[in-house]
Amino acid sequence: MIALEFPPVSHLIEWPDVAFKDTLFAINKVVLLMFLGTFLVAALFLAAARRRSLVPTGVQNFAESVVEFVQEGIILQTMGRDGLPWTPFLLTLFTFIAGLNLIGLVPVIQMPVNARMAIPAMLAVLVWLIYNAVGIKHQGLFGYFKSMMFPPGVPKALYILVAPIEFVSAIFVRPLSLAVRLFANMLAGHLILVSFAVITAALFKATIVGAVLPGAFLVGLTAFEVLVALLQAYIFTILAAVYIGGAMHPEH
Repeated sequence: MIALEFPPVSHLIEWPDVAFKDTLFAINKVVLLMFLGTFLVAALFLAAARRRSLVPTGVQNFAESVVEFVQEGIILQTMGRDGLPWTPFLLTLFTFIAGLNLIGLVPVIQMPVNARMAIPAMLAVLVWLIYNAVGIKHQGLFGYFKSMMFPPGVPKALYILVAPIEFVSAIFVRPLSLAVRLFANMLAGHLILVSFAVITAALFKATIVGAVLPGAFLVGLTAFEVLVALLQAYIFTILAAVYIGGAMHPEH
């Protein structure tokens, strides 16, 4: 009989401190991976900007493709041309999230940083602060909350129900859903990959042939998680663009 020993969930998402233990500035594996992801994203764009050419190749071509994707696939689709000044922020948001997600799929590392709630929550709060500040700046405090709670085209009698729902949605539900969606998807994918890895390792010890099928599933799921990692970065960024664009240009 093959014994399968799955590690506790806490062992998959919690890591012991390696520096500054038991302090506010404690550093563990997740923090180190966050630093690594930040460094890799910064290094990518610094390398792309170092040797500019009219006909981009290599790193420059890749970086420019990412910039064009964010501008054409996210900003212009949700915010219009007025949203192009937000390219640096949304580009950073997309590449940072995608980088942290993809790092978790590297063998040995195998820990998506966004499977810890802290970073998705921090990013969601940042987006929340920005779109509320933008809304107040462009519409004024009263105008912003008026456009938020009293959308046009709704019968006045329904405002009794619509107004509090819209307020709760914009102020509480949006940041919560942003954080939970990213966190939950990355954690679920991480747990599935770990489960198939444990099954494959156990079957491999018993018989190599028996490990072929779960091993093939593991490879396929890993490839699928690459898609999920990029998709979650895209969803988070495009929703951030929608919220900021909505704050800039309320419906009339």
